[in-house]
Amino acid sequence: MSSFGYSAKLLRVNLATGNISIEKPDETYYPRYLGGRGIIMHTLLTEIPAHADPLGPENKLIFALGLLTGHDLIGTGRCSAGAKSPLTGACGESEAGGMWGVELRRADYDAIIIEGQSRKPVYLWIHDDTVEIRDAAKIWGAEVGDAMEWFQHDLAEKKYRTALIGPSGENGVPLANIIADCRHVFGRCGLGAVMGSKRLKGVVVKGSQRPTAADTEKIRALNRLMKAKYKNSPFRQYGTGGAMDAFEAAGNLPIRNYAGGKFPQVDKISAVAVMREFGTGMEGCFNCPIKCKKKICVDDAPWHIDSMYGGPEYETLVSFGSNLVIDDLQAICKAHEICNRYGIDTISTGATVAFAMECFENGLLSPAETDGMQLNFGNSTAMLTLVEKIARREGIGDLLANGSKKAAEIIGKNAIQYAMQVKGLELPYHTPRLNQGLSLHYSVHAVGADHVTGPIDYMLPSLMDNWERIHLAQELAPTELSPRKVRMVYELGLYKEMPNHLGVCSFVPWNITELRDAVEAVTGWPATTWKLMKAVERGMTLMRIFNLREGFTRDDDRLPERFHTAPAEGPLKDIRIDPAAHKEAVEIYYQLLGWDCNGVPTRACLTALDLEWAIPYLKP
Repeated sequence: MSSFGYSAKLLRVNLATGNISIEKPDETYYPRYLGGRGIIMHTLLTEIPAHADPLGPENKLIFALGLLTGHDLIGTGRCSAGAKSPLTGACGESEAGGMWGVELRRADYDAIIIEGQSRKPVYLWIHDDTVEIRDAAKIWGAEVGDAMEWFQHDLAEKKYRTALIGPSGENGVPLANIIADCRHVFGRCGLGAVMGSKRLKGVVVKGSQRPTAADTEKIRALNRLMKAKYKNSPFRQYGTGGAMDAFEAAGNLPIRNYAGGKFPQVDKISAVAVMREFGTGMEGCFNCPIKCKKKICVDDAPWHIDSMYGGPEYETLVSFGSNLVIDDLQAICKAHEICNRYGIDTISTGATVAFAMECFENGLLSPAETDGMQLNFGNSTAMLTLVEKIARREGIGDLLANGSKKAAEIIGKNAIQYAMQVKGLELPYHTPRLNQGLSLHYSVHAVGADHVTGPIDYMLPSLMDNWERIHLAQELAPTELSPRKVRMVYELGLYKEMPNHLGVCSFVPWNITELRDAVEAVTGWPATTWKLMKAVERGMTLMRIFNLREGFTRDDDRLPERFHTAPAEGPLKDIRIDPAAHKEAVEIYYQLLGWDCNGVPTRACLTALDLEWAIPYLKP
């Protein structure tokens, strides 16, 4: 390690030429961009030509560690990946936990920039200073688990970590993801399809170096503090999805493609049910005592489920459960396994199945067009068949593999009304009608509907200890969409974006002051919360500039029309998002971010963020 906290080494690999090089950014780079999403967005904006084909040779795939990834701090196992998204055409970024990013840190790199396209299937082997492009012909076409087993049997080296794509990524499915060690997923934005377009089956990493930190005693003190705080974590027993009954009662549980209503069977599909029926234990990511990842085993008919892919998270339980009006827990777990075997995003896949079911029930798709399947809500057998068809691009699955927005455009007949997406990215599973601050974040965020970096209004009280500044949020109802709520979205959004730049898990209860202390302890910088917030805002602004350059406008910062109407029954009966209030909220949010009325960053904004160099990227 050449410096405290980070290596100051970016590994660049050109798959077309075979050239491998190391670049060393100057001393201002890391304080400006921190890591993770910040590194990704700087690279995407400055290196990818405008309007590049996401599946063409000009797109680049970047893996970037957060500033704290792999250090001896609790919950620092996160890593980011990014590219221009083939699903949305916007900037794409996703994160995964586990050990893969930690291993890259131990190999002494901060990021990998992968460019060009190989003429044949390959994988990238990284072992400290040894970086090789190796032949992957034997595993091209293999499912994720089979490919991982091949490495276990055929590699002489041991104790490495894998980031792999499945057949969906190889076949250019825009819903495809990248899976680390079979259980940790760079899930959103179709990054697996970008990797497949480069004919890159995987990135296998082995490292032998330990990162150095400026103040190890301060790190130990922070860990003692975190261990005292995490004991009350709600994720320790069931992981995500343990409170689905409360979500259903409050109206936070999406039902029937977000139409709303009631789902009294919720107890059949919750994480509590998963662990009761199929659970074998819990496991965690690097240096994390919470251990929120479910382990399951299902050998009973009708569907055997391979335990190597782990158990479903909350988003998956809803995606193939309540949002499809399905209460068959074994079928939901099987859908999770299919997605991980083939390498596709459970959120977007389930949402696209919901779109297809609503189209079918309203006569926009006929049995002849659905390969004879009766795509009614509640049909778990048809759901599983359709998920596999999407993953394999077979029959009706070839259409739906494009995601709900593009499929709706092809179907026509106003099918777009059933596509629950923003900018082409399907909504995660926290209802906008209840969480109206989150609805604003969904609308404006550059990748599309993203919940990881957005404030979930219904859960705000649990966040307030982590964000000391906005005590006003305690007074704001989840369904409120006032200027004060917009301020909350702006300020809390900066805090929620920070883990993606630092490589820490948002389930670990770091508050903003403790994150500042962690950065100081690792790097030795005189960090301040203001500097960290500005670095995060710098990344958000670069994302906006990238999208503007690609042709996105303020017209793309909108929700599906469904949310401007109220459900006829259920906890949110008569509750809707007022379109005029939402439009005003978007405009106020722009102003807080330093953008003009069209959502374009102003000269003053760019000057304040030291981004004047980016002004040329705003010009057509």
